[in-house]
Order: sequence, then C-alpha cells, then structure tokens
Amino acid sequence: MSLLFPTHPTTRPRRRQRRHNHLMPFLFGLGLAAPAVAVVAYLLWPTWQSEKPDDPDRIPVSVGSTLFNVPTHAFRRKVQKHSGPQERVDLSYVYPSLEASETPRHVTRENFDEHVQPVDRIFLSISAHHNATSPDARLRTIYPLYAAQASRNADGLTIQPFHDYTPYASEDLFLGSAPALVARCTRDAATPGMCMSERRIGGADLIFRFPRAWLDDWRTVADAMDRLSAQLGGT
Repeated sequence: MSLLFPTHPTTRPRRRQRRHNHLMPFLFGLGLAAPAVAVVAYLLWPTWQSEKPDDPDRIPVSVGSTLFNVPTHAFRRKVQKHSGPQERVDLSYVYPSLEASETPRHVTRENFDEHVQPVDRIFLSISAHHNATSPDARLRTIYPLYAAQASRNADGLTIQPFHDYTPYASEDLFLGSAPALVARCTRDAATPGMCMSERRIGGADLIFRFPRAWLDDWRTVADAMDRLSAQLGGT
C-alpha cells in the first residue's frame, strides 16, 4: 500500500520548509526596523510626561471673554487653577501686602482661641456678568430707592444706612472719593461685618470682600482694590 501513495509523507515537510523560507525575510526586516523605531520613539517622546515643571507665576484666564493674568497662588479652589475660559474664579490676597499665598492656616483645638482674629485677606471673585445690571447703574438707580439720609465721618467717608424691610436691611452703603470707593457692608452683630465692593471690567464683574473694620483706613483699602484690578490686567 505504501507504493501506491508515495507523495503523502514527503509533501508536508516541503510545505513547512516553504513557509519557513517566506517567514525568514519578514523576521529579518523586522529585526532591522526595531532599533530605528526605538530611536525615533525616544527622540519624540514628550519629556513633560516624566517631569513636573514649576507652576508659572501667572495663569491667563478668560472670564466673560475678558483676559486676566491671575497669580498662580491666588486661586482659592484647585479646580479653577488652569488657563483658558472659565465662568468664575475665586481668589485671595494677603492684606495689606497683596501677596498671593495659598498657605493654609492650621487650626487645632489647642490653638483655636489664638486664631480667632481679624481676617488678614482680601477676597476677590471674578465672574461673567452676562449683561446683568452694572455696579454703576445699581449705585445710580437702585440703591437710592432703599437708602436713608447720608452722613459723613471725620475721615471724609459718606455713610448711608439702608432702611429696614428692604432687600439691603442691616447693611450700610459707604462712599469715598480720591481714591474712589463704593462698598456695601453688613453691620457688626454676632459676627463681624463684611463689605462687598464691585466693579466691571469688560465682560466680567470683580467682587471684592473684606472686613468692615478695614474701613477705618478706607483709602488704603480702595488703593488695594485699584492695584489688584490693574495687576490682573483685564483686557
């Protein structure tokens, strides 16, 4: 029977040999290409993935299509600490030096009493206004409807209390000039009063917040807000 079918035991080794012969050039070419691919990959690999660069001094942020150059350490929320368009950013500066510092205060049960002290920071929120009523228009047309008769203190600061049963009850309006100041402040009660001062730059509103007690030196406060507005460079 083996003489009738002599081809079967010889064809299989020949086919394996042919496949092996075709595979050898492919493997040889792959071996030559691998070092070249490795070199190119090494040269093109982005080095920033393995290194952590220092934060830049300022981060460009667009709020309401207005560009602001924000100090890196002024951000109060880490999620806002990036460049590009944002709806709102919240910042803080040490007062009166106006340094941007994100160093937190460490309060424990043992040192709680010594940390109950006046706020040493001025807070600033920048948000898109979407054509809402401007701070100047509010001062001219809305506040006079609710404010009582004004008086002026010895330091040249005008004070207008708001009537009770109005949207601004328990607040006072402070006005100053040279430098200009407009601030709406809550009155001291169980907690110290706080002030809010607004100004508009381009498509964004800047809202400053600080303790009412600082108005004893209101010119320094007004100058600080002017300086911060200029440093941010809203364009």
